[in-house]
Amino acid sequence: MKEQAEIGGTADGGLHRLTLSDEDKEIRDWFRDQMTDADLSVRVDEFGNMFGRRAGTDSDAKPVLVGSHLDSQPYGGIYDGALGVIAALELVRTLNDTEIETAHPIEIVNWTNEEGSRFQPAMQGSGVWAGAHDLEEEYAKTDVDGKVFEDELERIGYKGEEPCEPPEEYEAYLELHVEQGPYLEENEKDVGVVTGIVGFTWGAITFYGEADHSGPTPMHYRQDALVAAADVITQIRRIPSTLGERTVGTTGYIDAKPNSINIIPEEVTFTWGFRDPSDDVIDEARRRVLEEAEWAADREGLEWEYEDRMRAPAVEFADGCVDAVQTAADDLGYDSMQIFSGAGHDATHMHSICDTGMVFAVSENGKSHNESEYTSWDDCYAAASTIANAAVDLAGGAQ
Repeated sequence: MKEQAEIGGTADGGLHRLTLSDEDKEIRDWFRDQMTDADLSVRVDEFGNMFGRRAGTDSDAKPVLVGSHLDSQPYGGIYDGALGVIAALELVRTLNDTEIETAHPIEIVNWTNEEGSRFQPAMQGSGVWAGAHDLEEEYAKTDVDGKVFEDELERIGYKGEEPCEPPEEYEAYLELHVEQGPYLEENEKDVGVVTGIVGFTWGAITFYGEADHSGPTPMHYRQDALVAAADVITQIRRIPSTLGERTVGTTGYIDAKPNSINIIPEEVTFTWGFRDPSDDVIDEARRRVLEEAEWAADREGLEWEYEDRMRAPAVEFADGCVDAVQTAADDLGYDSMQIFSGAGHDATHMHSICDTGMVFAVSENGKSHNESEYTSWDDCYAAASTIANAAVDLAGGAQ
């Protein structure tokens, strides 16, 4: 964990390793070497997803897939995603060291662009692999500098030859992740047994007004795009409290033009994001924010448009995987609790491919997506041990 954190590490102990960046290439090279050293059969697909397989004793048995992602948020933490990949690597190393064989092959994975911070949507690599996104459409995505996804993938040398799709049926998928919330710590638990993932909607709204001098222009003459945006952003904060206990809403991006202190804003684009365990609640939140946007545009005399950027359904994990994780935690003597994930993960898409489960490690103060993200090594160990035992159970091996 310390070694991987040096690749893209920041002065304040965080991680800045955006997908398809030079730092992403370096960590991919490092991970490929680690898999090769562990005697895994390595392959990279055409979207850059990286796989390493340890053979099972039954040639007809379906593989168990374990992993997460190595890309980070801008100035994020060292645990988000990386802990799940390192735990998967440690799993196969431990099996090698102890000469434990499993009936099913065990495969570990690093998914491309889980974070969605440089290219949208999030969970992009697993989404293409699972058939939720079209390969060519995702190849054509651009970042804020206009760089094209496919070009950047080729630039770092990770556009592989394998098709970006499951090459066979899979027995199960397991993913370890830091909780990124406060519930495990608040309840003084050692690990979380994840039972599902919230659904969410991402989108963007743009208001078009008229730029004018901020001094001589009377208030009733103005068509201020930023005023309308401010009204809607306030409602994005308020809508969740009217819908559900677990509903959350966020505006994480705003771009105002011409962005001058002495000019009335002419064009403003901002994002919405809503999450909840209920798909009906998510759809209602989206409906309400668009309704608020229409009203705000009418008040200010503006034109407006919106773009849906992502819609992920809520997921409930298969009983078999949840039970395997719960049994592993119990057998290891960890005090656990079952919990619904408030963040999206690659397991969202894997749910459509095979039975899926997750393990959560404790997040101190619930902090994530920033450099102060922290999980103690003891909590990392507890979560890694839990997912290792659950994976061996599902793969038909002695624990």
